[in-house]
Amino acid sequence: MREINLIVIHCSATRSDRNITAQDINAAHKVRGFSSWGYHYYIRKNGKVEPMRSVDEVGAHARGYNAKSIGVCYEGGLDTNGKPADTRTLSQQIALHALVSNLLKEHSGCKVVGHRDLSPDKNYNGIIDPWERVKECPCFSVLDESWE
Repeated sequence: MREINLIVIHCSATRSDRNITAQDINAAHKVRGFSSWGYHYYIRKNGKVEPMRSVDEVGAHARGYNAKSIGVCYEGGLDTNGKPADTRTLSQQIALHALVSNLLKEHSGCKVVGHRDLSPDKNYNGIIDPWERVKECPCFSVLDESWE
């Protein structure tokens, strides 16, 4: 089993009025040159958690952090106009919290962050300010959530 010290939350960066399956994610990741889907888990709008890559396998979801992290993605992240927004359904929120809570029990000592929180700290103040974000993913503040 590999060492895990980070759980990275992502959104699929897809419009809330569209349905994107795990197989759609897999196809998109293969087009990008991945061997298969890059995430370890995918959470559909109805709250269904779909396992993707085995946690024992290094993911392809956060460059520079994949070796020691688990990638969790939820369906959505863009409003119906294609703008970044917290589009998580109540079912997704419940499923995400339950999944992350269980992962933290299995991998004690992990830190939970959003993909955007891994952007470079350009002004070296110890905070990833909104203007420093490479992307908005996952379109809500992971750091403000209580995961345990």
